[in-house]
Amino acid sequence: MHLRVRSECKNDSTSEPSSWVETSLLPKGIPGTAAVDLSCVWHNLEYMACTWRPGKNASSDTNYTLFYWFDGLENPEKCSNSSVDQGIFECIFNLTFPKVTRNYPAIRILIRGDSEDIMPVCASKNPTTLVKPGTPRQLTLSKTNDVIDVKWNESETFPENCLRYEVHKYSNGNLENIPSEVNSVPVAGTDANSKYTFKVRAKPKWECYNSNFYSDWSEEKSIGEKKDSTIYVVLIITIPLIVAVSTIILLVYLKRLKILILPPIPDPREILKRMFGEQNEDSQSSAKDDPMNAFDRLIIEEEINSLILTETSEGTSPEKENR
Repeated sequence: MHLRVRSECKNDSTSEPSSWVETSLLPKGIPGTAAVDLSCVWHNLEYMACTWRPGKNASSDTNYTLFYWFDGLENPEKCSNSSVDQGIFECIFNLTFPKVTRNYPAIRILIRGDSEDIMPVCASKNPTTLVKPGTPRQLTLSKTNDVIDVKWNESETFPENCLRYEVHKYSNGNLENIPSEVNSVPVAGTDANSKYTFKVRAKPKWECYNSNFYSDWSEEKSIGEKKDSTIYVVLIITIPLIVAVSTIILLVYLKRLKILILPPIPDPREILKRMFGEQNEDSQSSAKDDPMNAFDRLIIEEEINSLILTETSEGTSPEKENR
């Protein structure tokens, strides 16, 4: 810690102040245990959020406490709204000044551990370089003819004319950023058959604050309706398919109708060929069957004759015995 001290007479404006006397004080604690990567953001001129990481030589259970003070604050204040997430410490404390304030005092911050082994760290922050506006609220869209009016609420915490805005317009795959110095933007030349989506964010003006922080984007709002090209694609595919199927059905129906109305006339030559061909086949088959039938008749006759002879011989033999 480096200190400088000098003296001067308050009642004598002609006297010159003394020379600076400098001294250095080594902070207590083990080197490498002090908090590192201190970063602070002043949100919407309402509260300040500071984050830091533990020193490389600090133990995993090290606990840090943040104190802050500035000109006009009688005693240093302890930041009690603290948390730890994945090794990142964060502490949030209220920080407000009258709305008409233009000159802000430096914010002095001290972070120390619960143990004397933890080396403390001090920092001084210029709040005007840490300002992050709040998210623009109540985004509304209205349309008159081909002009879309985009409006949103002004910030209640910032002085008048201390914010500039960036409007994000998206339509038909095209992105456009529209700057604005006030809380409204007219967008002309819009298409009635297109859909437009808007969102807005704010940034402090350099005339008021030396900050590079943008606010978060507002919620998106859309106006207009974009014609769905899917319907046209479906129609382009479906209509030719329906026409093709209908044509096939009609051709099949006409062919059947033609057969019913104009049946085909048979060829007389074909009829004669079929008639004579069937007669020839019948005669040939009968000629083949006659020898077979004659042979069968001969066999049957022989069997009958043999039976008759047998019966006759049996009848004559008893008569001889009686004699």
